[in-house]
Amino acid sequence: MNAAVPLNSLAAVTPGVGLEARRLVLGHDRQIIVDGLDLSLANGQVTAIVGPNGCGKSTLLNALARVLRPRGGQILLDGADIHRRPSREIARRLALLPQDTAAPEGMTVLDLVRFGRQPHQGWLSQWSAEDEAIVAEALDAADLVGMEHRVLDQLSGGQRQRAWIAMAMAQATPLLLLDEPTSALDLGHQIEIFELIRTLAGRGKTIAMVVHDLMSACRYADQLVAMRDGRVIASGAPRQILTPELVYRLYDVHCDIIPDPVNGNPMLSNVRRVRRTA
Repeated sequence: MNAAVPLNSLAAVTPGVGLEARRLVLGHDRQIIVDGLDLSLANGQVTAIVGPNGCGKSTLLNALARVLRPRGGQILLDGADIHRRPSREIARRLALLPQDTAAPEGMTVLDLVRFGRQPHQGWLSQWSAEDEAIVAEALDAADLVGMEHRVLDQLSGGQRQRAWIAMAMAQATPLLLLDEPTSALDLGHQIEIFELIRTLAGRGKTIAMVVHDLMSACRYADQLVAMRDGRVIASGAPRQILTPELVYRLYDVHCDIIPDPVNGNPMLSNVRRVRRTA
């Protein structure tokens, strides 16, 4: 994958796009998972949502993408309730890459990536040269050139993940929501995906991603949203909010925080597990 790919079409954005949650309440069946959460995504920046397993990160992302309807509160897109806007309009403004993905049997990489252009099709707007160019750029950016006609079921886990990321990029939305985008990728491709995310943000996209690796979140995100037990316990730039106390509240571990010698971002050192006492 080449992070220097121009990505002009992929990065075409609409000024003034904003996504925020106000007093959000989310749950499944009788269980409340997120309760009274407030969140605002900074335009043109990368926001990493971090926290322990089960704290509500993926549930929050699904709600922001209008997959899960809130039990209380609001999600606003450009100041308007997201559930009062047409589905096709939402699909042109916001793309979600979920944690669990599934495709029909026999689908190829090219079929999947082309599917990302579906929200832009219509009776009067059929497949165009621009669509073809955007798909080609997404394939190149995700290091899938030469694999277009391979069936998804025949790929490795990492290759499949890159194909799904390429589909989300081909949707060419101003807002991009990614649930563990580097899942199943080796270290080299993790870095390339994060660098691609930085490139897209630099061209104006607003990106929110659920990340388990706190070090990667600090290195590649402009903002951290730290969650525990369905609530945001801290948010802001990594240098401003990441402390040993916050890491302990999130993960029940002690650590030291040192600056990254390259960019000054916080790094965890001397990490050790502890048990909470009553």
